[in-house]
Amino acid sequence: MKRLKILRRWFTRRFGYARLACLVLLVGFAALRIADPAPIEEIRVRTFDTYQRIDHRKKPDNPIVTIIGIDDKSLKALGQWPWPRTKIAELIDKLTRLGAVAIAFDVIFPEPDRLNPEIAADSFRDLDEATRDKLKALPSNDQILAETIKRSRVVLGESGEPEVNPDLDRQLPQTGLATLGEDPKPYLYEFPGLIRNIPVLEQAAAGRGLFSIKPERDGIIRRVPIINIAQGAVMPSLMFETLRVVSGSDTILVKTNEDGIVGVRVGRFQIPTDSHGQLWVHFARQDPSLYVPAVDVLEGSVAPDRIAGKFVLVGTPALGLNDIKTTPVDPAMPGVEVHAQVLEAALMGAVLSQPNYGFAFEFFAAVIIGLLVIAFAPRLGPVTLVVVGALFASVLIGTSWYFYKEQKLLVDFTYPLMSTSAIYLTLIFASFVREQQQRKQIRGQFAQYMSPVLVEQLAQSPERLVLGGEEREMTIMFSDMRGFTSISETYKNDPQGLTALMNRFLTPLTNVILERKGYIDKYMGDAIMAFWNAPLDDREHQLNACEAAVDMLDRVAELNKAREAEAQEDGRVYVPLNVGVGLNTGPCVVGNMGSDLKFNYSVFGDSVNLASRLEGQSKEYGFPIIVGSRTALAAREKFAILEIDFVMVKGKKEPEVVYAIAGREDVALSERFQRLRNLTIEMLACYRSRDWDGALAAIERGRRTDDARTLELLFNLYEKRIAEFRKNPPPEDWDGAYALLTK
Repeated sequence: MKRLKILRRWFTRRFGYARLACLVLLVGFAALRIADPAPIEEIRVRTFDTYQRIDHRKKPDNPIVTIIGIDDKSLKALGQWPWPRTKIAELIDKLTRLGAVAIAFDVIFPEPDRLNPEIAADSFRDLDEATRDKLKALPSNDQILAETIKRSRVVLGESGEPEVNPDLDRQLPQTGLATLGEDPKPYLYEFPGLIRNIPVLEQAAAGRGLFSIKPERDGIIRRVPIINIAQGAVMPSLMFETLRVVSGSDTILVKTNEDGIVGVRVGRFQIPTDSHGQLWVHFARQDPSLYVPAVDVLEGSVAPDRIAGKFVLVGTPALGLNDIKTTPVDPAMPGVEVHAQVLEAALMGAVLSQPNYGFAFEFFAAVIIGLLVIAFAPRLGPVTLVVVGALFASVLIGTSWYFYKEQKLLVDFTYPLMSTSAIYLTLIFASFVREQQQRKQIRGQFAQYMSPVLVEQLAQSPERLVLGGEEREMTIMFSDMRGFTSISETYKNDPQGLTALMNRFLTPLTNVILERKGYIDKYMGDAIMAFWNAPLDDREHQLNACEAAVDMLDRVAELNKAREAEAQEDGRVYVPLNVGVGLNTGPCVVGNMGSDLKFNYSVFGDSVNLASRLEGQSKEYGFPIIVGSRTALAAREKFAILEIDFVMVKGKKEPEVVYAIAGREDVALSERFQRLRNLTIEMLACYRSRDWDGALAAIERGRRTDDARTLELLFNLYEKRIAEFRKNPPPEDWDGAYALLTK
C-alpha cells in the first residue's frame, strides 16, 4: 500500500492528475467496448445507417427479381386474402410458363383451404348424400396446389414464432446442413416456435425457408438471418433456400470459428455474415418497378419479360396486410421487398459484412490513439491540438468510409472517436481549470498596478508580462478640450460640477475610441491619448482613427446641444465645449513600460511626439482635426483631406506635410470643398515659391468663396507669415517648410 502511494505521488508529480484521470478513462472505455452494451451498439449501427443513406446500393439496369404483389388492385379484383388454393395454383402455373427461375412465397399456408370440396360438403346443411359424396370425391384444392408446386421450383415460406407450436410435425422434410468449424447452434438466433405449411404442400415444395425477420431495438431492419433455429430445428432463410434450390445443392455449408459464424455457402453462392449468421443488407431505395399485381398475371396482361429469367417472390405489399418494415434508407418498405433486396444483393455479390477483426481494429485504434493524446496533447498548443485532433478524426472516419465504399466492410469509427474525444475534452477541461487559476492569480497580483483592460489581456496571455516591447506601425491620437481655462472659471466655486462636466465630456469620446477599435493609453486632465494597432492587430488602423476623430466632433456637438438647453432652462451662461485632435501614423515602440514595481502598457517614439504637436497646432490652423502625411495618405479615399502646411518639428530631420480632415466622403465630393481645396493648393504653391503677392491674391479669392469662414484662421496664419518673410526673407535654400515654435 505504501509503495502504491509513493508510485501515485511520483506519477502525479511527473505527469499530472489530468493524465492519470485520462488513463482511468481509457481503461473504462476499453471495458465498455468489451461489454458492448446496447447504447454503444446502437450508435455503431446508426453510423452504418448513415453510410447507407449517403451511398445506398445501386439498382441493376435489368432487375433480376420480380415481386408478384397481393396488392390492393388484386384484392379488389379477386376478393379478400387468402384466395382459394386453386387460384394460387393457377398463379404458379402461369409464372412457370412465363419462364420464372424460381418462385418463393413470402406467405404461409398453415391450414387447409376453407374452400376444399370435402370441407364445403360438410358445410352445406340441406345437401343430399349423393351430392355430398360426389363433392368429397373431388380432389382438394390443396392437392391441386401441391401438384402444381411439384411441376415448378417453388420455395415455401415458414414463420418463426415467440411461442412453441405443440402441433408441429417434425417428420416434414428439412434442408440438409453441414458445418465447417465449430457447432453454429450456440451463435444462432432462436425462435421458440415454428409454423409450417400443411404437410401436402411442404412435401411437394422444392424448398422451405423462414421469412421471419427480427427488427433491431429501434425497429429498423438492418440484418437478416441467413440461418436460424426455430423450435429446435436449424432453418435457412427464405431467400437463401431459394438460392439453394436454384443451385441444385442438397446441403447448406456453415463456416464457423471460435468467434462465431463467418459465412454460409451453397453451390457457388458464398455469403459473409456476422457472428450470429446474419447478413448485413446493402439496401437500395424502394423500387416500385419491381412489383407486378397478381391479378395481372392471372389475367395474362403482364409483359413476358417481366417474368422470364427472373426470381419471383410472391408477397403482400398491401398496407392492410401489415407487412411493412423500416430500413436505413426507407421508413416504410414492404417485407417482401426486403427479401427481394437480400436475394438481389446476394446474386450481385453486393453484400455488406462486419469482419471479425473489426473489433480488434476498433479496440486497438482507441487504445493507441488515446495513449498518444495523453502523452502529447498537453505539450501542444491549442491550434496544433485542434489540427491534430481533426487529423485523427479524419483518418478514423476516412478509414471507416474506405472500408465501406471500396470493400463493403463495416468498420466502426465511433468508438475510438468517442474514446479519444472524451480523453481530449478531459485534458482541455483540466487545462482550462489550470489557466483560470493562473489568470485569477495574475488578476490578484496586478489589479492594483495596471488598468483593468490590460490586466485582462495579461490574464489571457501571461507571456506579455515582460518589460520592453515591440515595434509596430501605429496610429496615435491626442485630443484636448479647447478653452478649458475659461470653462473652469465658471465652475471655480463648484469643483464637483467641473468634475461631472469632465466625466460627461470624456465618456462619449472614450466610447467612440473603443467603438473604433482604439486603445486608451491615458487621461491627462481634459486630454486623451489613444492608439490603434496594438495590442491587437488592426489592418485599418488609420481609417479607424480618422473615423473616431470625426465621431468625436459629432458627440461633442450633441453634448453642446444638450448643455445649451440645460443652461437656458437653469438661467446659466452657456460656454460651448470644443475639442482638438491630432493624428499621426508611423513606427512606434509599444509594450509594458515602467519599473519593476509598476508599469503600464504604453507607446513612445517620434510618431507619438508628432501626433502631440499636431493636436497642439489645431487651434492655430482653425481645424479641429489635424493629421500627419501617412495618416492622410491612407484616408484620402474616405475623407475630405486638405493640405494645410509643410512644417519642421523639433527633433526631426525631415519636414512633414500637415493635413486637415474637413469631413467624410460626402464633404470631399462637394463642389464647395473642391473649390476651396484648389484655392488652397494655389495659395500654398505661391507661398512656397516666394510669390507673396500670388499667395495673398489666392487668399483673397478664398475669402470671397468661403462664406462660412472655414479657412479664416488658416488665411490669417499665412498672411502673418508672409508679412514676416517680407521683412525677413527666408534663406535661398528654403524649401517651404516652417519651423513650429509652439506646441
